[in-house]
Amino acid sequence: MRRGLADAVRLYFGGGCLVAMRRTEDWLRQAKKDLGHARRSLDMEDYEWSCFSAQQSAEKAVKALYESLGAHVLGHSVSTLLQKLPRQERPDAALVNEAKLLDRHYIPTRYTNSHPEGAPMDYYTRQDALEALRIAEKIQQYCEDRIRRTEKKS
Repeated sequence: MRRGLADAVRLYFGGGCLVAMRRTEDWLRQAKKDLGHARRSLDMEDYEWSCFSAQQSAEKAVKALYESLGAHVLGHSVSTLLQKLPRQERPDAALVNEAKLLDRHYIPTRYTNSHPEGAPMDYYTRQDALEALRIAEKIQQYCEDRIRRTEKKS
């Protein structure tokens, strides 16, 4: 395990000894499942759920990348999670800025009191969902590429 991030590693007790568990593949599998949910929600014209699921997909893909580095991270802001990656794993500013668009879908897609009136479904469009999906796919691909590269080094 890489020592630079060891302080953030989750440890589990099992069989009387400490075992560091990597959950990279679990996070990636769920990220892909969430992306599929975002696509199905788009097809059903549930645009707010498509946007939220796209945000969740990107968040979980970034958390998979952290896990592959031996770290467990908390938080829901995709852009912040990307910015706090170790320098050699950090994406360029353009991808971080796109992630900020996904961050906007974390709460208002689900909560009526996030809007002056109406329900979240009244505020989201097909174009919003398509953009969120595009960005989530891009972030997921970035993370998967980095994870595979990290695995090859191990």
